[in-house]
Amino acid sequence: MPPGIACAARRISTGAALLAGLCGGPAHAGPLPPEVLQALRRADVPPQAMAVVVQEVGGGKPRLEERALAPMNPASLFKLVTTYAALDLLGPSYTWSTPVWLQGPVHDGVLDGSLVIKGSGDPKLVLERVWLLLRRVRQLGVREIHGDIVLDRSAFSVPDGTPADFDGEPLRPYNVRADALLLNHKAVIYTFTPDPAHGVALVSAEPPLAGVAVDASVPLNNLPCDDWRASLKAAFTEPRAVRFAGSFPASCGERQWPVAAADPQGYNARLLEALWREAGGRLEGSVRDGTAPADQPPSFVVNSPPLAEVVRDINKFSNNVMAQQLFLTLGALQKGTGTPEAARQVLRQWLADRFGETTAAAATIDNGSGLSRETRLSPLLLALLLQSAYASPVMPELMSSLPVIGQDGTLKRSRAPIGRGHLKTGSLRDVAGVAGYVLANSGKRYVLVALINHPHAQAARPALDALLQWTYDDAVAR
Repeated sequence: MPPGIACAARRISTGAALLAGLCGGPAHAGPLPPEVLQALRRADVPPQAMAVVVQEVGGGKPRLEERALAPMNPASLFKLVTTYAALDLLGPSYTWSTPVWLQGPVHDGVLDGSLVIKGSGDPKLVLERVWLLLRRVRQLGVREIHGDIVLDRSAFSVPDGTPADFDGEPLRPYNVRADALLLNHKAVIYTFTPDPAHGVALVSAEPPLAGVAVDASVPLNNLPCDDWRASLKAAFTEPRAVRFAGSFPASCGERQWPVAAADPQGYNARLLEALWREAGGRLEGSVRDGTAPADQPPSFVVNSPPLAEVVRDINKFSNNVMAQQLFLTLGALQKGTGTPEAARQVLRQWLADRFGETTAAAATIDNGSGLSRETRLSPLLLALLLQSAYASPVMPELMSSLPVIGQDGTLKRSRAPIGRGHLKTGSLRDVAGVAGYVLANSGKRYVLVALINHPHAQAARPALDALLQWTYDDAVAR
């Protein structure tokens, strides 16, 4: 990243004084603390693989700044860019609208035509809300549909690909691809409930999918509850049948296993058909893709929860598909087209408006979620962004969306001091990182950004914990 990035931040709306400590060039505040270096050494990770910025909120000389200009893969820390930009551009109360049309007259409970649903990218059309949408159709007097259920997914245009493209794991929920009409994140949760009296674990699938058979039970075993998923010997790849050829450890108690659908293209149709028939409805036609009417007002509209709630889900739980939905929404709303390139243009322009052209040019933007091998940001840019966010009107929404150490989200099991930091986590095979706000023992609050890019990055997570402790203790860089 060019050295001018820090001074480009002088264009930020909150004023140059806020970031004056970072605008005099990379003020080297000493090497990494000894406890951090020791943790890196134990993980066989060189210090050069770690980049850090620790700076008091409001500006001033950084307490620690090491390789702050290095272009690093941020993994899910990139969600901070997407969510802060969205809160800033759209406002915390923004909602997605999903219009629904009854195309035809309704007589004696029969819709003589089709039901049309048009997606606009709502990231939270989860099972309960899909059920309520269909219940609203029932409340309008429809019991039978003599046409089709037509799904308009044209708001987004996503390049061809499969959920396996990133890491060859198509059934992992984090790999679900974006969709303008994303129903229930295209996932199924399998629940295994031991029934010792009959020597089996009962299997339930939520939601039900039309035409998909699932084994009703699996034998129990007396093994420890270690790798219980492997012991099930599950077969999820056949779209019409889910089988469990193994057994389930009775010692596990009830467990749940979220799985992305093996047939993502057919998921919406199977879900809607199953829910409609489960509610007692009849469908004469099929569920298919199509186009919503352009010259007819909808019969009703389903609105999403506000953006602030969606951002909370994205950051607390590092939800990739929701982040990508938000990313494409920015392209659709700001550029008129829900494509990845349009969304990239929006984020580049937003960065340029706040931090200058140099900053925008230094960032490599891929898909908005950080689930990428190509994305690059510098720790300094992330620090500038967090300083800006803290001084912005949307600070409460963004900060409260970050996991609280030892209490919730992706930091619930953290061993760092409980409740003393709001931090986004980032994790890929060769990336580990944290970024956010830390409250020190002195009562000072710090912006902290730390990234490790190395094949042993996951083993070096104790170095991040050591840096957090150093920050809490208000230690001085040596």
